[in-house]
Amino acid sequence: MSEKKIALITGAAKGIGKAIVERFVSDNYFVIAVDVDDVSGKLLTDEYGSSKVLFVKADICNEKEMHDLFIKIQTDHKQLNVLVNNAGIIRDNMIWNMPVEDFDMVLNINLKGTWLLCKEAAKMMKQQNFGRIVNIASRAWLGNRGQSNYSASKAGVVSLTRVLALELGKYNVCVNAVAPGLIDTPLTQKLEADVLQKLIEAQPTRTMGKPSDIANAVAFLASDATNFITGQTIYVDGGKSIGAGI
Repeated sequence: MSEKKIALITGAAKGIGKAIVERFVSDNYFVIAVDVDDVSGKLLTDEYGSSKVLFVKADICNEKEMHDLFIKIQTDHKQLNVLVNNAGIIRDNMIWNMPVEDFDMVLNINLKGTWLLCKEAAKMMKQQNFGRIVNIASRAWLGNRGQSNYSASKAGVVSLTRVLALELGKYNVCVNAVAPGLIDTPLTQKLEADVLQKLIEAQPTRTMGKPSDIANAVAFLASDATNFITGQTIYVDGGKSIGAGI
């Protein structure tokens, strides 16, 4: 087996995903960083070096690509310690204005893509009899106006997490989810200033979270300290999930 622990992180090129990569590199993992953005992805390898990060451009919704990726991991590293399913997209709209294509795309990437990676990881981790899967859900699974597609996809991720905890528990594999709230990422930075300010005011903390806040929660769930934590969703949302409002 590899001397270093091996972590596979999707949506790894920017924002929360990049912060998770940074945290796992600092924790001495060898990181396989998957993303469709090959320009930003290759910057990861340039930043950390090929001895710490391998960037793979891949479509998480492509069953063959994911199957081939896990064959390569098995061949090259003989193990996978941690899978972090972070890749996701949003296509917001009120339901009466939402194109069917936007519903299908969000469910396909956020839920089916996560399921495909979990399927491949489950087979590998079951065989090796250890592992951690951390799925990035969202506080939005509780319901967000204008996000019938996104909220539904993340609710699916929460349910998937619970099912896999039941299926994989006896194989020493823990499966948990992290549900971010309002996080300071390139996506939120594109919001109009007044809209962003209202969102911040709706937070009990009156602040946005940082990508590193999510990375810290993921690292905790990936650690050996969490052998008896599985099937759980940890909210990293400044308290928004407890029902705060403006």
